[in-house]
Amino acid sequence: MAKTVTMRIGLQSVREIELEVDDADDVIAAISTAMTAEDPLAWVTDTKETRHGIAVDKLAFIQVDAEEPKMVGFG
Repeated sequence: MAKTVTMRIGLQSVREIELEVDDADDVIAAISTAMTAEDPLAWVTDTKETRHGIAVDKLAFIQVDAEEPKMVGFG
């Protein structure tokens, strides 16, 4: 079972978005690249293959939580 990573990205408002991604480093690199190039959006893809455009000038924080695979049943 592949390990997924849940990311929460805070904006300069009361809102946050939460994404499940395969590789948090790819998302961080996309955001860093967009900020360096002064692009208004960083495009990232979640585990469901949904693309999200994140306005980099509105970011307040990025939190990365690695999740362990959830076990079901008795063990």
